[in-house]
Amino acid sequence: MTTTSDELHRLGRALRESGYEFTTVTPATHARVNRRPDNTEARDLRGVFGWSRPFRPETVPGEILDMLRAADAVESHGSLWRSKIRFSSYGGELFVHSAFPTDAADAVFFGPDTYRMADAAVAHVGSRSEPPARVADVGCGSGAGAVAVARSAPHAQVVAVDINPAALRFTEVNARLAGTANVSPQYSDLLDAVDGDFDLIIANPPFMIDPAGRTYRDGGGPDGNDLPLSLIDTAAKRLTPGGALVLFAGTGIVDGRDPLRAAAAERLHGTGLTWTYREVDPDVYGEELDGPAYAHADRIAVVLLTATRPR
Repeated sequence: MTTTSDELHRLGRALRESGYEFTTVTPATHARVNRRPDNTEARDLRGVFGWSRPFRPETVPGEILDMLRAADAVESHGSLWRSKIRFSSYGGELFVHSAFPTDAADAVFFGPDTYRMADAAVAHVGSRSEPPARVADVGCGSGAGAVAVARSAPHAQVVAVDINPAALRFTEVNARLAGTANVSPQYSDLLDAVDGDFDLIIANPPFMIDPAGRTYRDGGGPDGNDLPLSLIDTAAKRLTPGGALVLFAGTGIVDGRDPLRAAAAERLHGTGLTWTYREVDPDVYGEELDGPAYAHADRIAVVLLTATRPR
């Protein structure tokens, strides 16, 4: 029986064969570009599947529209249509994820942080003396990190976990599109439902202070750091000798102080893990500084923490 996942896979293949590519930007940039008068309606596949603009049926080939309908991935928008999904490019592959804006509780986000996290994970694999045998992508979202590592370490068993069924569905499709049969999507809260230890744990967890409490965005706690800190605790229990956590997160800097770094140092003390921590970008999501959640912050930075268990 053909499923909606099969149809999404067919759609992704058709877009790839058409030469479609799209680099997904931050929500603020996306909204700004779409507000331009000439961008109220899609004129090509990038407008439909990248910029999430409403479109006329004749804008896309008939077979593409048929696949969208078969996948239940299109909705009416006044007299026009609108795709409920996007496709983004990374590493020569296409990844399906939620359409803009990502307001739904089960939205699956893909953006600049996805690129940064996947790049960091691949760089770590390349720096190891031997490839990891067992990997976990925790809070996998679209599965971009899991797929990137699976391509870099084709003999590794890569478990992609999330609490969002939509994320697991998209990860399954994206792994099939990339031909990475060594990626296994699995429902789990952190690694609670997964047995065994790991040579590599990667994660780009929610890290924002989100008044709306959206699952894909809200990191929890007064600083948005609860989930990143929980991942440190998990890694301290589940890493093999020589295993590493590659954690890409973000933090609001307050009066020059980084609360995530301070809390991470406290969590890592006594674990036996060696670790590094650096800012990848010192100033992101500046629009958030206008809201009450970040009224106390000087800036928001994205950071990379790598924690390794000695052999």
